[in-house]
Amino acid sequence: MRKYLPLGVIFALMATLLLGACGDNTTTTTPATTAAAQTTASSATGATTAAAQTTTAAAAANAGNLIWLSTQFSAVEEKEKFSKIVLKDFNGKVDYIQKDNGPYTDQILAESKAGKVSVSVLGGLHGDFPPFIQNDLLEDLTPLANSLKDRGIPQNFLDLGKMGTTKQYYIPWAQATYVMAYNKKALPYLPQGADVNKLTYDQFKTWAANVQKATGERKFGLPGGPTGLIHRIIQGYLYPAFTGQNVTGYKSSEAVQMWTYFKDLWQYANPQSVTYNFMQEPLQSGEVWLAIDHTARLINAVTANPNDFGLSPAPIGPKGLAFMPVLTGMAIPKGAPNKAGAEALITYMSQPSVQLSTLQQLAFFPVVKAELPADLPPGIKLEASAVSAQIGASNALPALLPVGLGAKNGEFNKVYTDTFQRIVLKNENIQTVLDEQAKIMQGLLDTSKAPCWSPDPPSGGACQIK
Repeated sequence: MRKYLPLGVIFALMATLLLGACGDNTTTTTPATTAAAQTTASSATGATTAAAQTTTAAAAANAGNLIWLSTQFSAVEEKEKFSKIVLKDFNGKVDYIQKDNGPYTDQILAESKAGKVSVSVLGGLHGDFPPFIQNDLLEDLTPLANSLKDRGIPQNFLDLGKMGTTKQYYIPWAQATYVMAYNKKALPYLPQGADVNKLTYDQFKTWAANVQKATGERKFGLPGGPTGLIHRIIQGYLYPAFTGQNVTGYKSSEAVQMWTYFKDLWQYANPQSVTYNFMQEPLQSGEVWLAIDHTARLINAVTANPNDFGLSPAPIGPKGLAFMPVLTGMAIPKGAPNKAGAEALITYMSQPSVQLSTLQQLAFFPVVKAELPADLPPGIKLEASAVSAQIGASNALPALLPVGLGAKNGEFNKVYTDTFQRIVLKNENIQTVLDEQAKIMQGLLDTSKAPCWSPDPPSGGACQIK
């Protein structure tokens, strides 16, 4: 039986990989924020005790009404679990609103400009916050972070929340990633000598081909539906695994090799893959035996039938085992109508019991020190095993989510899905498509002035496609 690392080790490893992947590209400091950071640094010690006392009192008393605007938990089932189970013991009324990155960013920018902020808490990915920081729209949560020191949040995660400054712009919330899932019925068709926990992409393709030959059905699948995350798999898995880069190598010869591989692999994909949003559903129905998806979008299958499925690290490419670590955070916008309640809510969400509830209900792993309960569902244990093997691999190549694109994030992701559709589904010339889509991508990077992010090397200005 494969052993899995304790949660503390898992989030410590993830923190180290995330911080290392960020390199110098987390820096978003402007002269204004630098001055504010210096002021904060000089007064943080005195403010910490007061903040801790205020937060404790707010947590005990009714926190009132709050709007929490977030980019996470978009599915109806996810929102219901989060609101009705994870938040059920919070002493206050939370209106949890989920929006995609573009509308999410636009709302806060517009409300802040109008001086009528309605949101008290912001939830998002690490890369969702730079537009707010660049416009000096977030509160410094250093005193709150200091009051939460006993929670055991890794310093590396806290450093990421500072975005290259001395100000704590967000408090880490939860973490996740993407892994490979398989129905155990597929195991007899593994290529000879292959290790399911150390598969190469070529072996993965052969496995999909063997399954089709044996069953007469195309049982490989990816989440290519309207709200599926196939763009993340291309961004964080295929591109870096084959090119060692993402943006800078978008139209490189290695990228052509990757897309050639992807086209070849797709012949074994279930035709319904272009409709799948969550891979747990076709896995449970038996339509698909082999898949890659976000841990939160696989959890129902492995929880309902843990003996039927296995989870493993993503396949290995020429440049290594590329994967996308996902870190979410909680922030408070300046002008929040209920700042005290927001601090109480963030404190509540940072409790180990609440973090474990988030893990059990939504398959997002804790960022605080939390011991695995004896009754942890087998599906969560499977995910913990796969995640620990993936981040602990000697050839691990973490690839960050896009950073600094702000409202252009959705258009940036669309470049990848459009490229996929043109090359894989419509069989257009690979290099021609890459050259044309690269122009669109470069325009978005230039407009947003987004610097390169790992695994691309740091850039002095907007990231440039080679």
